[in-house]
Amino acid sequence: MKKKEIIDLGERGKYSLKNKINNLTGKEWIKFTKSWFIHRPPRRNGGEILHPAKFPETLVEDFIKFFTKENDWVFEPFMGTGSTLIAAGNSNRNCVGIELQKNYFKTSVIRVKERKYKKKVIPLNGDSGKLRSLLSENGIKNKFDYTITSPPYWNQLERNNLRQKVRDELGLDTKYSSAKNDLGNIKNYEDFIEEQAKIFDQVYDVTKNLGYLTIITNNVYFKGRLFPLAFDTAKSLTQRGEKSWVLKDEKIWLQDDKPLLALGVNNAWVGNRHHQYCLIFRKEVND
Repeated sequence: MKKKEIIDLGERGKYSLKNKINNLTGKEWIKFTKSWFIHRPPRRNGGEILHPAKFPETLVEDFIKFFTKENDWVFEPFMGTGSTLIAAGNSNRNCVGIELQKNYFKTSVIRVKERKYKKKVIPLNGDSGKLRSLLSENGIKNKFDYTITSPPYWNQLERNNLRQKVRDELGLDTKYSSAKNDLGNIKNYEDFIEEQAKIFDQVYDVTKNLGYLTIITNNVYFKGRLFPLAFDTAKSLTQRGEKSWVLKDEKIWLQDDKPLLALGVNNAWVGNRHHQYCLIFRKEVND
């Protein structure tokens, strides 16, 4: 490679002007490709702690900085209290997020306005099951470079576990909502997998060719058995005919800062699940 195509950024390493995906140096690129990582997010404050499934924006920033360049467009179909929007704004990217529940949507609006981003950071209130029409109604016609999200983990929030009991005692939300069209309220596991896949069919439609998708999810332990939610999510999205995503890899987020709980002691094996799967897909349309 010619020297004029390389920029030396000192401690960061050397950046290639031929980099097609991001603004990272080769040194930074290689570091991110490690298949597992430890991330300890800072403590939250304000209204966003009300959300029952917190999603650290510092973690999202790392993914956004790898899979996009500055000024690119990021999408988030399960916005919650706006972690992805904040991460995108902090990274000088444009972003659109969709949230079904009005209280979380309002929190996102407040958080975005407080930061006064120069880029377009747009929270929308609506159903991700109808995301194409929702985007169109709001004048958003461009396709996205990257989507990163963490959908509901099926019925995880409805289970009477110790962590949910603590949230309930503190007066915090222990479920997303009671809305029938909330993905997290689907009772049947197979129905959940299919309805989740339908949403990502629509994400596929609004994604640029060769654009990436990251889904942060986990397997679920319920009624004495493990439901392979992460694996079934990966399988379901790659078997959608013309809208099939290509599964490229996974990164595993190790949560070594979570406390150990007394699960199944003296009775049966119940693991302390201290990791998340970050599934990486790409849209690959052959011309």
